[in-house]
Amino acid sequence: MASLDKFELDVLYAQAKTKLWDKIQRLRDYPETRLAEFGTRRRHGFLWQEWVTTALAGELGPSFVGTSNAHLAFKHSMEAIGTNSHELPMVVACLARDDAELKASQYTVLAKWQEVYDGELLIMLPDTFGMTQFLRDAPDWVADWTGMRFDSKEPFAAGEEMIAWYLQRGRDPRKKRGMFSDGLDVDSMIALYSKFHGRMRESFGWGTLATNDFRGCHPRGADTLDPVSLVCKVTQANGRSAAKLSDNPEKATGSREEIARYLRVFGKEGLVERPVLV
Repeated sequence: MASLDKFELDVLYAQAKTKLWDKIQRLRDYPETRLAEFGTRRRHGFLWQEWVTTALAGELGPSFVGTSNAHLAFKHSMEAIGTNSHELPMVVACLARDDAELKASQYTVLAKWQEVYDGELLIMLPDTFGMTQFLRDAPDWVADWTGMRFDSKEPFAAGEEMIAWYLQRGRDPRKKRGMFSDGLDVDSMIALYSKFHGRMRESFGWGTLATNDFRGCHPRGADTLDPVSLVCKVTQANGRSAAKLSDNPEKATGSREEIARYLRVFGKEGLVERPVLV
C-alpha cells in the first residue's frame, strides 16, 4: 500500500486523538481510579507517547498518577512511577547453584530490593515463575510489602487470589496496592475498578492501548495498524539461558531445557493458557 499523504496523515492522527478523547471522557466518570502511563515499550512513537501522556495528565487530574517513562516524568514534572521487572528474578535465578537456590531466588531478589527501596516501591511482581506458587511458599515478611502488580494471570482471578492470600497471612487487603497492567483498556479498567474498589487499593498501568491504539484509524480503512506484541526479556546471565514461566504459558520465554527445569522446580499450579492480547 502506498504511503499516506500529508492530509491522510492529518486524518490518521485526528482519528487517533478522537479515540483517545473518547476513552478519557469515559474514565472521567470514575474519578477515584488511579492510573499511570506504562506504554513506552510498544508506543506508536515518542512524540505520540508524549502527546498521550500530557493529555492524560491534563484531562484526568488526580486520577493520573504518573508515567513509567523517566524522561517524560522529568520533562513534564510528573511522578516517575513503576515496579521492579521480570528481568530481576530471571537474572537472580541464573545465579542459583542448585534447584533449592533456584526456588528461593524469587524471594532473594525481594530481600535485596527492600534494602534499597520502601513505601510505594515495595510492589512485588509475583508471576515470573507463577503467582500461585510464589504466594504459597513466600516468607511471611513478603506480606508486609505494600502490594503487588498483576501481569500475566487472568486479572480478576489474580485480584481474588491476592485478597485471599493477604487475609490468610493476617493482613488487611484493603490497605494493599493491587496494580493491574496486562493488556488494559477502558472497558477492562472500569470492570476491574467496579469489582475491586474498596477491597484493595486498585490501580492501573495503562500501556499499549494508551500509547498505540490506532486500530480503525487508517484513513483508507486498511486494517494494518494493530499494535505489535513486542517482548523485551533477558536471554542469558551467568552463562545460563534465562527463563520466565509466566502465569500464561503463551508468554513463557527461554530455552526448552530451562523452561522444563523451571517447571519441575516451580511447578505448574495456577498456570493457564490464554490468548496474548498485546
